[in-house]
Amino acid sequence: MLTLDKFEEATEEVKQVILATELVYSDYWSKKTGNKVYLKPENMQFTGAYKVRGAYYKMSTLSKEEKEKGIITASAGNHAQGVAYGAKCYGVKAVIVMPTTTPLIKVNRTKSYGAEVVLYGDVYDEAYAKACQLAEENGYTFIHPFDDLAVATGQGTIAMEIFKELPLVDMILVPIGGGGLAAGISTLAKLLNPKIKVMGVEPAGAACLKASIEKGKVMTLEKATTIADGTAVKTPGTKIFPYLQKNLDDILIVEDEELIVAFLDMVENHKMVVENSGLLTVAALSQLKVKNKKVVSVLSGGNMDVITMSSVVQQGLIYRDRIFTVSVLLPDKPGELSRVSDKIAKENGNVIKLDHNQFVTTNRSAAVELRITMEAFGTDHKKQIIHALKENGYQPRLVQTNI
Repeated sequence: MLTLDKFEEATEEVKQVILATELVYSDYWSKKTGNKVYLKPENMQFTGAYKVRGAYYKMSTLSKEEKEKGIITASAGNHAQGVAYGAKCYGVKAVIVMPTTTPLIKVNRTKSYGAEVVLYGDVYDEAYAKACQLAEENGYTFIHPFDDLAVATGQGTIAMEIFKELPLVDMILVPIGGGGLAAGISTLAKLLNPKIKVMGVEPAGAACLKASIEKGKVMTLEKATTIADGTAVKTPGTKIFPYLQKNLDDILIVEDEELIVAFLDMVENHKMVVENSGLLTVAALSQLKVKNKKVVSVLSGGNMDVITMSSVVQQGLIYRDRIFTVSVLLPDKPGELSRVSDKIAKENGNVIKLDHNQFVTTNRSAAVELRITMEAFGTDHKKQIIHALKENGYQPRLVQTNI
């Protein structure tokens, strides 16, 4: 049972392993939404995510014999590091089964906490099956990433901290993958204040809980496809499902494109790196129908590799019209390139890439194609540059940007 006593107990336990993640008031999102928006930055935890809370509290409930036999889990990300770190603190053996496709940096971080890493299978489901097999063969205790009431209780300690800092909070937004975080936070929040609103947020490509709530029973999606890999779950937890049904007021759905823009906004306005799953709650802020309310967005994690980060930033700039590409046709004669560049410069556009194709037509003297990729300040500035090119006799055509 997820009870107030257990939540209070867990709150004291997890203090041993967590860093203080005090609420951050967001002037940027407050102005955009008309609410008072606060961020709960769990991306700043030592392991880069909230997962250590549930893993550590689960271990505190194990018997001495269970601890001596060791623990095991399957994960390709935040849960792996949370379990490994919690096990290190307790001095118990931890075995983490990770898919063979797991990025090396995540494997090495998990190993750095002293865990034994077993690479198996191409996807999580195969790693999970292997972990269950090893648990049965060796007597290990399996710690589920989300479908465990003790784990959910540990995750719910976030709500206790929110209420201590902001007693009059009106609404909490929580990311949803399997539902453990949402079950813990929503249940404790309702125990502390039955009138509070708790909104779950899922990626559009993996909205397993919304589908389950609508059907009134746990449903499994055919596939889970989203850049929010930490919440790419096809089936929500069965043990925690009743708590989610009872305590969540609504489930909001976010498209991947919204996460890309949210990443850019977070970096520019708060200088914080938050992984795509952790950005679900800020991306959903624009969907809220309320005004002048105290709203807390839980940023669940910040474990993101540099290559992914670079790709997301570039896509975000393109979506915001900060980078765009136009194609223009011009005579193939000296000075034409300089003339086009001069017009762009006068409008404060910054050229970052040029592609000159002399073979777009059979008559090179009549026309060659020039593709210009440039930086702008945003949509209005982009329109201004395109208008200036048209006024000078060019017919710029927007084309896909490839950086």
